[in-house]
Amino acid sequence: MKRYLIIAGLAASCLGISFVTTNDRIFEISKNIEIFINIFKELNANYVDQIDPGKLMRTGIDAMVGSLDPYTNYISESQVESYRITDDARYRGIGAKVDIVDGELTIMEPYEGSTLAEAGIKAGDIVTKIGGSSTKGLSIEEANKILRGVGGTNLKVTIKNRQGVEEDHSLERANVNLKNVPYYGFVEDGIGYIALTTFTADASKNIAKGLKDLKKENPSIKGLILDLRNNGGGLLREAVNISNLFIPRDQLIVSTRGKLEENDKEFKTVGNPVDLDIPITVLINKKSASASEIVSGVIQDLDRGIIVGQRSYGKGLVQNTKDVGYNSRVKLTTSKYYIPSGRCIQSVEYENGEPKDISDSARSKFKTKNGREVLDGGGVTPDVKLPAPVIPDVVEKLTQNHIFFKYVNKLVANSNDSLALEEINFTDFSDFKTFVQNLNFKYISQTKSELDKFDSNIEKSEYYDALSNELASIRAKIESNESNALDAHKEDILIEINKELAARYHYEKGKIYSTLDQDDEIKVCVDLLLDEAKYNALLQ
Repeated sequence: MKRYLIIAGLAASCLGISFVTTNDRIFEISKNIEIFINIFKELNANYVDQIDPGKLMRTGIDAMVGSLDPYTNYISESQVESYRITDDARYRGIGAKVDIVDGELTIMEPYEGSTLAEAGIKAGDIVTKIGGSSTKGLSIEEANKILRGVGGTNLKVTIKNRQGVEEDHSLERANVNLKNVPYYGFVEDGIGYIALTTFTADASKNIAKGLKDLKKENPSIKGLILDLRNNGGGLLREAVNISNLFIPRDQLIVSTRGKLEENDKEFKTVGNPVDLDIPITVLINKKSASASEIVSGVIQDLDRGIIVGQRSYGKGLVQNTKDVGYNSRVKLTTSKYYIPSGRCIQSVEYENGEPKDISDSARSKFKTKNGREVLDGGGVTPDVKLPAPVIPDVVEKLTQNHIFFKYVNKLVANSNDSLALEEINFTDFSDFKTFVQNLNFKYISQTKSELDKFDSNIEKSEYYDALSNELASIRAKIESNESNALDAHKEDILIEINKELAARYHYEKGKIYSTLDQDDEIKVCVDLLLDEAKYNALLQ
């Protein structure tokens, strides 16, 4: 018993457990620590093969933290540097999204305002050397590690432009202030639209400016669409400030609660709102997370507007990083976010590291300000649920193979002229089809791939001969559909080409603007905002 008391004392000290904790809990911790150590010793001493102690312990640690949530992670000494490069604000890139295209490190998307864009480097240009060394054979992960570094340092790169001419550039690794509100304007019938892509500094000021500009342009504005789709979140204070634009001063927006009282905080609105009355719809989808879920959840809980789209991601956790010795760290969840109704937006179940969609019956019920029922335990459920847009398989395959990217490279290769947003309207579908044919791109559908697997699996089955004719008939129909896939999805393909083309001249703003007219979810929001009776009924 004395031995257990010694271990219990060590466990309590190491784990920060006060001795006022129940004896049963201390005993359970100390017992399991001793069992773990004994198993480790026995495996190391007697297992038939030599064991790498560090690797075996890492497996145990990863399993332990992995059983909690996807955001609690162990960072070993060897991982600390790459973790720092990923998370540390001092580390910066050259100001562009890059990828490997046909074996070459290619500029996919220069960021507006970056030193790279100011140097005249464009999408489609190829990075042939970094620091004098060839980029041939680099993976995208290896390339990104080289391109990133401490902000303010210079990196020498050799760029082969669209005309095939190589030029040397010295690019500063700098913070690129990507526009968090890349576009705002009117969609139709006096309905304003504001897109927010991330909750970085001044996001609330930029939304406020957008709304004020819209009201100045059209004083009889009828409603506002706030687009938070694919917005993974960001700064908590910006989520509070954005909510404050539409909600009165001194309103509780979000609170954090954890095991330790020091992690319990409340965040209220402190400023004057911009507009308390304008009808609002907030667009969300399964990639709207964290701060996006706070804003949409607050708007819903306080019945300030209507949420439209698909259930959000479900991330309502706060993480902190702690040193655990030997230059290793653990990033662990210390508290959860709670919004005005008292619910938590955090998902409670995971599968392969992603939030698992649980049924409404398994989620706790809460009430909005007006008494509407809302649920916790898995993101924000929209008031108006819409099916997720389906991207045709052929469009996905064309995107994955960079076909749209390559085609637009061809369109703009010999042009230095810029097109206004309103002037971008590509319609020459036959030219695109010819381009695809010349690339010898062969579309193999997902259905065909699955049929090939099925065919292979039953090839030796006693039923194969009896099914072969039917399988051949199905295969012929699939191949017929594949050969006509481009024509069948002409409109979807033209949308993607125009989006890529608009991005070349107007960056993120161009991509958003080019798709507004074809966005069915925005049309649903417009209809809601123009139907006052339906809008009000949904909030009752």
